[in-house]
Amino acid sequence: MSPRAALEIAPEKVAHVIIKAREYDAKVGAWNSSPHEGDADEDPSSILEDFASDPTVAEIVGFVDALNDDEQAHLVALLWIGRGTFEPEELEEAVETAKAEQTNSTASYLLGQPLLSDYLEEGLEKLGYSAGDIESDVL
Repeated sequence: MSPRAALEIAPEKVAHVIIKAREYDAKVGAWNSSPHEGDADEDPSSILEDFASDPTVAEIVGFVDALNDDEQAHLVALLWIGRGTFEPEELEEAVETAKAEQTNSTASYLLGQPLLSDYLEEGLEKLGYSAGDIESDVL
Protein backbone atom coordinates (compact mmCIF):
# COMPACT_ATOMS: atom_id res chain seq x y z
CA MET A 1 0.00 0.00 0.00
CA SER A 2 1.39 3.38 -0.98
CA PRO A 3 1.33 6.38 1.36
CA ARG A 4 -1.03 8.06 -1.11
CA ALA A 5 -3.65 5.36 -0.51
CA ALA A 6 -3.36 5.70 3.27
CA LEU A 7 -4.01 9.47 3.40
CA GLU A 8 -7.67 10.01 4.33
CA ILE A 9 -7.83 13.75 3.69
CA ALA A 10 -7.83 15.25 0.23
CA PRO A 11 -4.48 16.92 -0.47
CA GLU A 12 -6.43 19.94 -1.73
CA LYS A 13 -7.95 20.36 1.73
CA VAL A 14 -4.47 20.27 3.25
CA ALA A 15 -3.33 22.84 0.68
CA HIS A 16 -6.22 25.12 1.68
CA VAL A 17 -5.09 24.96 5.32
CA ILE A 18 -1.47 25.63 4.24
CA ILE A 19 -2.50 28.71 2.26
CA LYS A 20 -4.64 30.10 5.07
CA ALA A 21 -1.94 29.32 7.66
CA ARG A 22 0.54 31.33 5.59
CA GLU A 23 -1.87 34.26 5.58
CA TYR A 24 -2.23 33.94 9.35
CA ASP A 25 1.55 33.69 9.87
CA ALA A 26 2.07 36.88 7.83
CA LYS A 27 0.02 38.91 10.29
CA VAL A 28 1.73 41.31 12.65
CA GLY A 29 0.60 43.06 15.80
CA ALA A 30 -2.01 45.73 15.17
CA TRP A 31 -0.53 49.20 14.89
CA ASN A 32 -3.98 50.87 14.82
CA SER A 33 -6.04 50.78 17.99
CA SER A 34 -9.06 49.54 16.04
CA PRO A 35 -9.61 48.03 12.62
CA HIS A 36 -11.90 50.95 11.77
CA GLU A 37 -9.10 53.55 11.87
CA GLY A 38 -7.51 52.47 8.63
CA ASP A 39 -9.30 50.28 6.17
CA ALA A 40 -7.59 48.49 3.31
CA ASP A 41 -8.57 51.19 0.82
CA GLU A 42 -6.85 53.90 2.83
CA ASP A 43 -3.98 51.78 4.14
CA PRO A 44 -3.37 48.59 2.11
CA SER A 45 -0.83 47.32 4.64
CA SER A 46 -3.55 47.22 7.31
CA ILE A 47 -4.66 43.80 6.01
CA LEU A 48 -1.50 42.44 7.63
CA GLU A 49 -2.60 43.59 11.08
CA ASP A 50 -3.67 40.88 13.50
CA PHE A 51 -6.92 41.98 15.15
CA ALA A 52 -8.84 39.79 17.59
CA SER A 53 -11.66 39.45 15.07
CA ASP A 54 -9.32 38.36 12.27
CA PRO A 55 -11.35 36.61 9.55
CA THR A 56 -8.37 34.41 8.62
CA VAL A 57 -8.47 32.70 12.02
CA ALA A 58 -12.23 32.25 11.77
CA GLU A 59 -11.85 30.77 8.30
CA ILE A 60 -9.21 28.27 9.41
CA VAL A 61 -11.22 27.27 12.48
CA GLY A 62 -14.42 26.90 10.46
CA PHE A 63 -12.69 24.86 7.77
CA VAL A 64 -10.91 22.51 10.18
CA ASP A 65 -13.99 22.11 12.39
CA ALA A 66 -16.00 21.08 9.30
CA LEU A 67 -13.60 18.21 8.60
CA ASN A 68 -14.61 14.80 9.90
CA ASP A 69 -12.63 13.15 12.73
CA ASP A 70 -10.50 11.04 10.36
CA GLU A 71 -9.58 14.06 8.24
CA GLN A 72 -8.65 16.06 11.34
CA ALA A 73 -6.48 13.19 12.64
CA HIS A 74 -4.73 12.91 9.27
CA LEU A 75 -4.11 16.67 9.24
CA VAL A 76 -2.45 16.46 12.66
CA ALA A 77 -0.49 13.37 11.54
CA LEU A 78 0.77 15.30 8.49
CA LEU A 79 1.95 18.09 10.78
CA TRP A 80 3.81 15.58 12.95
CA ILE A 81 5.38 13.85 9.94
CA GLY A 82 6.41 17.22 8.53
CA ARG A 83 8.19 18.25 11.72
CA GLY A 84 9.82 14.83 12.14
CA THR A 85 7.89 13.52 15.15
CA PHE A 86 6.88 10.52 13.01
CA GLU A 87 8.35 9.06 9.83
CA PRO A 88 6.22 8.74 6.67
CA GLU A 89 5.96 4.96 7.12
CA GLU A 90 4.49 5.60 10.59
CA LEU A 91 1.44 7.43 9.18
CA GLU A 92 -1.07 4.96 10.66
CA GLU A 93 0.57 5.21 14.09
CA ALA A 94 0.57 9.02 13.87
CA VAL A 95 -3.14 9.03 12.97
CA GLU A 96 -4.00 6.69 15.87
CA THR A 97 -1.94 8.86 18.24
CA ALA A 98 -3.71 12.00 17.00
CA LYS A 99 -7.10 10.38 17.64
CA ALA A 100 -6.09 9.09 21.07
CA GLU A 101 -4.51 12.34 22.27
CA GLN A 102 -7.16 14.81 21.05
CA THR A 103 -8.49 16.71 24.03
CA ASN A 104 -9.17 20.15 22.57
CA SER A 105 -10.19 21.62 19.25
CA THR A 106 -8.00 20.43 16.40
CA ALA A 107 -8.12 23.91 14.87
CA SER A 108 -6.87 25.50 18.10
CA TYR A 109 -4.07 22.93 18.33
CA LEU A 110 -3.01 23.57 14.74
CA LEU A 111 -3.10 27.36 15.09
CA GLY A 112 -0.85 27.06 18.13
CA GLN A 113 1.85 25.29 16.13
CA PRO A 114 4.74 27.44 14.92
CA LEU A 115 5.53 26.86 11.25
CA LEU A 116 2.18 25.12 10.66
CA SER A 117 2.18 25.73 6.91
CA ASP A 118 5.78 24.58 6.54
CA TYR A 119 5.20 21.37 8.49
CA LEU A 120 2.02 20.49 6.59
CA GLU A 121 3.77 21.11 3.29
CA GLU A 122 6.75 19.01 4.38
CA GLY A 123 4.37 16.24 5.51
CA LEU A 124 2.73 16.13 2.10
CA GLU A 125 6.13 16.08 0.38
CA LYS A 126 7.35 13.23 2.59
CA LEU A 127 4.27 11.22 1.61
CA GLY A 128 4.99 11.71 -2.08
CA TYR A 129 2.69 14.61 -2.90
CA SER A 130 3.85 17.74 -4.68
CA ALA A 131 2.57 20.42 -2.33
CA GLY A 132 3.43 23.19 -4.78
CA ASP A 133 1.33 21.61 -7.54
CA ILE A 134 -1.58 20.98 -5.19
CA GLU A 135 -1.46 24.55 -3.86
CA SER A 136 -1.44 26.00 -7.36
CA ASP A 137 -4.53 23.91 -8.19
CA VAL A 138 -6.29 25.32 -5.11
CA LEU A 139 -5.36 28.91 -5.95
